Amino acid sequence: MIEKYKREAASDVVYNLEYNSERQRLIIPEYGRHLQKLIDQATAIEDDETRNKAAKYIIQVMGSLNPHLRDVPDFQHKLWDQLFIMSDFKLNVESPYPIPSREVLELKPDVLQYPQNFPKYRFYGNNIKYMIDVANKWEEGEMKNALVLVIANHMKKSFLSWNKDTVKDDVIFEHLYELSGGRINLLESTEELLNTTDLMRTNKRMSNKTAPAGQPKIQNNKNNNNNKGGQKKTFQKNNNQK
Repeated sequence: MIEKYKREAASDVVYNLEYNSERQRLIIPEYGRHLQKLIDQATAIEDDETRNKAAKYIIQVMGSLNPHLRDVPDFQHKLWDQLFIMSDFKLNVESPYPIPSREVLELKPDVLQYPQNFPKYRFYGNNIKYMIDVANKWEEGEMKNALVLVIANHMKKSFLSWNKDTVKDDVIFEHLYELSGGRINLLESTEELLNTTDLMRTNKRMSNKTAPAGQPKIQNNKNNNNNKGGQKKTFQKNNNQK
C-alpha cells in the first residue's frame, strides 16, 4: 500500500523553513520567485536543444502575465531582454532579438546641464529677460514699440506683486534700460504705463463655492407669483396611480 501522506515531524518542518532574508535577491521582483527558479534551472541545463525549449516555455509564462501584449513584437523583445537580465546574462540560448549586454545595461545617462540664471531683479523672472532679448532683435517699428510697452507693463505688474506698493514708471524704465543693455530707452519717452489699480485689480465676483459663511447659496424668492399668499404647497398622493 502506497502511503499518500507522510506525517512530518514539527522540528523538521521548522528546521527546513526558508526565510526571505536567506534567499537569493530577485533581479526583477515583479515576476516572483518561482519564475526566477525556472530561469535558474534553465540556465543549468547542459543540452542546447532542451535549454532553448525551456527558454521559450519561460517566455510564454512571462507573456501570460500580460496576455493582451503577448503577441506584440515590441513586447516580445522586452520579454527576451528581461529573460537574459534575470539570468544574470548567464543563459546561453538562441534569441530572435539581439542579446543585451551587461555593459549597455549599466550605462548611466549623461548629466543634464540645467541653465543657471542668476538675474539681478529676481521678481521679474527669467521670462522677462527672454522677452527683452527677443525685442532687441526686432527691427524698429510699431510692432517692436508695442512689444516693448507690453514688456514694461508686465514688469510693473511683477514689481507690484513683489512690493505691494506704488511704483513710478521711471523705475520700470530704468530697469528695462539696464536689462536690455541700453538698447531699449524709454527714460525720455512720454509713454505711460497702466495704473497700479488696473494692474492689481482682482475679480470680486464670487461663486457659490466661495460665498461667505452664513450666507445661503440659494435665496428663496418670497414674491413668487406661483405661490400666492406665502402658503406652502403640499403634495397629495394619487391613489389611482399604480
